[in-house]
Amino acid sequence: MKATLSNYGQSPRKTRLVTNLVKGKRVGDALVALKFLEKRAADPIAKLISSALANAEKQGENGAMLIVKSIRVDKGLVRVKQMPRAFGRATPIRRRMSHVVVELGKK
Repeated sequence: MKATLSNYGQSPRKTRLVTNLVKGKRVGDALVALKFLEKRAADPIAKLISSALANAEKQGENGAMLIVKSIRVDKGLVRVKQMPRAFGRATPIRRRMSHVVVELGKK
């Protein structure tokens, strides 16, 4: 009843705004809330929760009774690019990524 999303291409801080919204809710309510949320991370998180729900139903659990027990966003890879600046210098641009882990459970 677990699902993971590795190296999602958005910073953990922005992704946590979406995951904190659905933490502790029923799976159906969480998916409806994410459907109407206008954040970029809403669709991948909804897909991840649906994947965890499919994993739980495959193990014989009742999907209507499950809640989002825990959802964790960790730091992923950091891709570094260079941006040209004045006087021939270069400045790093850090593209941060996230690892998201969802665990479903009963109340």
